[in-house]
Amino acid sequence: MKHITKAALAATMLTALPAVAQEQESATIGVSIPAATHGWAGGMNFHAQQAVEQLGERYDNLDFVLSTAPDPGQQVNDIEDMVAARGIDALVVLPFESEPLTGPVASVAEQDIWVTVVDRGLSQENIEDLYVAGDNPGFGRVAGEYFVENMPDGGQIVVLRGIPTTIDNERVEAFQQAIDGSGIEIIGMEHGNWNRDDAFTVMQDFLSRHGQIDAVWASDDDMAVGALAAIDQAGRDDIQFVLGGAGMKEMIQRVMEGDEMVPADVTYPPAMIATAIEMTALNFVGSAPVSGEFIIGSELITQENAEEYYYPDSPF
Repeated sequence: MKHITKAALAATMLTALPAVAQEQESATIGVSIPAATHGWAGGMNFHAQQAVEQLGERYDNLDFVLSTAPDPGQQVNDIEDMVAARGIDALVVLPFESEPLTGPVASVAEQDIWVTVVDRGLSQENIEDLYVAGDNPGFGRVAGEYFVENMPDGGQIVVLRGIPTTIDNERVEAFQQAIDGSGIEIIGMEHGNWNRDDAFTVMQDFLSRHGQIDAVWASDDDMAVGALAAIDQAGRDDIQFVLGGAGMKEMIQRVMEGDEMVPADVTYPPAMIATAIEMTALNFVGSAPVSGEFIIGSELITQENAEEYYYPDSPF
């Protein structure tokens, strides 16, 4: 397993690929991703479109078909259409949810079509040829370690989970392991679906049920925005901080400015979709082996290093 720690890989791989594809057979690469249902997904859509356009212009032998789906059922339909109507040679898929996409993606793999799975793993192992993702256990561990360091006397916290997926499970399990024995107690944990409106509603419920909450692990910047709005609306001053994740530029700016409620963030770059598309393209334009796992490390963003992660022109 290879780990990297910088999102810049997506850009560097474009220059690393050979400039001319000589005597290569034509290939069609299907890319199936969720629609921009939240900020991180919006950034991911942006980077996917950029990668498809740049690689399509660069290589005459490659054709791309990109689809975005608002739900798992539509994503399954999109993939089936790619296979039946477009005859794809490779599939890059970021599952909307793990369980409903496992069978359909397995069916694609059984037809000798290269499969690259991104971010949200399937519920069955060893289906894909390549897996590209952020370090989800690391994401939860880094967040948990931050809580332990900044709550030395322990306390009561609430947790907002994402969409039910394998990566959400990995994050939460690692977070719980990191705070084990610290005196930090999780008094509430609910799915906010990586959505700020859902997180706002969940946080409202937490606030109504718990008179004392010391901190919030929102586990995502969109959910952190929703949680902060609920806290502000309720006028609560017992909450010390809210920790999100993924590096949304608005949240990084708050970290840079020393906002006490948003003192840190954890990286999880949406540009990983571009990395996955580019690595898949290597199968058809290069000779480097690209199968296996490629994991992008999670890093803690604080006021001291936030400027390194602030991209004001980014869509996320």
